[in-house]
Amino acid sequence: MTNALQPSLALISDIEASEIEFMMDRMEAIRDRPGNPEGIEIERFGNAVCFYSKTMPWPAFNTVKGLAETDADEIHAIVAIYRDRGRAVQFEAVPALASSSLLRKLTEAGFYPSGIHTSMYVQPERREEREAAPAAGGISIEALREDQLELYAEIHCRGTGLPDAGIPSVAANNRVLHGRPGWQFYLAYADGVAAAAGVLFTRNNKASFTFAAVLPEYRNRGLHRRLLDARIDEAHRRGCEIAVGQCAYLSQSHRNMDRAGMKLGYVRTTWTRLDG
Repeated sequence: MTNALQPSLALISDIEASEIEFMMDRMEAIRDRPGNPEGIEIERFGNAVCFYSKTMPWPAFNTVKGLAETDADEIHAIVAIYRDRGRAVQFEAVPALASSSLLRKLTEAGFYPSGIHTSMYVQPERREEREAAPAAGGISIEALREDQLELYAEIHCRGTGLPDAGIPSVAANNRVLHGRPGWQFYLAYADGVAAAAGVLFTRNNKASFTFAAVLPEYRNRGLHRRLLDARIDEAHRRGCEIAVGQCAYLSQSHRNMDRAGMKLGYVRTTWTRLDG
């Protein structure tokens, strides 16, 4: 599989933009549920986009993306938004877009690099032009039907270690995405059993692999890789020029993305306040 996209500041900006676009659309859709039950708020400070949820305390829903050097003087104002709402906040810093002086200002504000995350990318091609996963018996990929959202939520929670008590909320928050322009959900079946799920978002000629999970008892059977291939295929059909996915560095997901022809875009750091 060829990957004509070359590392550059423009490529890094495109990768980050794809992550912000899918998160923005996702949070807006959840916010627009009647009564905004999850208490979603989105604010901008220059390039920085601040996401907040009253009912979902997890870092993914309370994070600042897109922070750039020109936003350095806004750090304290951003922190105040979350502090006033009783929520810890995390900042994401992307290589080449976050200068040493910006990182120093995060440190002076009491933040430290608490984790790293990997962003991978590929230029989608037809399956005939790339190395797809070897055919594996008993595995099939199907588009998720609207009446399967509870099933999707079960796989989402059990595949990521969330308690079953979260299944209704996950189902409700993804019901507003199912059928929304740009979104596509998939189920992966192993011997007729729904065992994995994946999600794709496309906009502005960019594709994002926003989520994937495999039930623990069905791992190491090629389901995650087959979901990657299905989403790369769809990204190509939709005319996307780049497809982006996130993973933990050197994780099984990272290895699967590499086998699917995806390359390392960057490893970004997550910044968390020392006092929590």
